[in-house]
Amino acid sequence: MALRFGIILGIFLGVTAVSVEAAQIVPAGNRSAEQPPVPGASARRTSAGNTTFQAKYAKIYQLLKNDPALIAKIRAAAAAFEIAPIHMLGAIVGEHTYNVDAYDRLQTYYVKAVSYLRGSFSFSYGGESLDAFLERPEFADCAREEDSYDLWSCHEEVWDQSFRGRTVAGKRFPNDRFSAVFFQPFYAGQTFGIGQLNPLTALQMTDFVHEVTGLGKLDHRDPQKVYHTIMDPDVSLYYIAATLKKSIDAYARIAGFDISRNPGITATLYNLGNPETRAAKLAAENRLRRKQGRAPRLPQENYYGWLVNEKQKELEALLAES
Repeated sequence: MALRFGIILGIFLGVTAVSVEAAQIVPAGNRSAEQPPVPGASARRTSAGNTTFQAKYAKIYQLLKNDPALIAKIRAAAAAFEIAPIHMLGAIVGEHTYNVDAYDRLQTYYVKAVSYLRGSFSFSYGGESLDAFLERPEFADCAREEDSYDLWSCHEEVWDQSFRGRTVAGKRFPNDRFSAVFFQPFYAGQTFGIGQLNPLTALQMTDFVHEVTGLGKLDHRDPQKVYHTIMDPDVSLYYIAATLKKSIDAYARIAGFDISRNPGITATLYNLGNPETRAAKLAAENRLRRKQGRAPRLPQENYYGWLVNEKQKELEALLAES
């Protein structure tokens, strides 16, 4: 539904979808001379860990540099979804620089993945399971969606429109993201694994990953498998690639931009999410700019994507060495 919503938003604003072949290439490099401000939450999290962004970047870089087998798996996942592996490196490095610190060894991710299979937890809020919550009448239209990406995007949109920060049927719901309220039973804001995926993203991408790789599909009624998937590098790398591919396709089709040569832009979208809505807004802005005789605005990197473009040569060296 989010994909459809993005296109509908574009049409509503007078923007039509653009063929991938006609998309304008976004060149490599940053549009901003200086790095955009890093959010305070990221800075506080890093400070609380008695470390720095520079140290966290160095740690994830060394993990990648010292593990040619991991680089080979990244290459394989990127090839499966027909994207350049630099996009995956950018997403991984950005997450571990500004989100959480990397583990010292890749093996730790595998050990953690197994631990989630043995756990006892559920997707729920306030004593109401996610499965029961989705039976509420507000979600009835979502049942029409056949693809997991459209289905879970529809659920997320209904949450934002009908439940977020509201009292419904006598129950008060937090003014927070759907993924934070129902999908993170340990603590809000939690993401996992080498790509720092959240469970909602994994559920959105499961049909796409299954279609491309043949891997089994995820189900929200089996949260242990969902968490195992996003922790296990052998599987989660395909979900990272799928997420990046979705963003590249959305910007070509909706905004008319080919972002496949700019890993800072794909990293920005990996960090922010909702690529269809962002692409539609950019398309609408550029339609107005063209009417005013002004040049279109290119997609803009945020602080996260800026670092990836700044370090692109170093990251590409990892691929050259392996």
